[in-house]
Amino acid sequence: MVALSGAKSAASAVGDRHSRFIWLLLALGALSGCMPATTHMASADPADPAAKVAPIGYRSTIAPYTSLRPATPAPWRGRNEAVTPQPKQER
Repeated sequence: MVALSGAKSAASAVGDRHSRFIWLLLALGALSGCMPATTHMASADPADPAAKVAPIGYRSTIAPYTSLRPATPAPWRGRNEAVTPQPKQER
């Protein structure tokens, strides 16, 4: 009987800890809705033509490409026969 009551109190302590964690998550979620999503930059007016902006850069997506195609095609019959398995010899 004592063991059963100890198990019940341990289960309620775990459940109590779990519910406190859920309430903490809900409170943090509610508070995060009150915070601004972005930070404002000092004197960054989009209508100001003299405002400082980050420089624009360009990187080509195909810059490291080099063609691997041979200039003249190799004779295909010789290449094909070089990789063909040799016929088995009869004993």
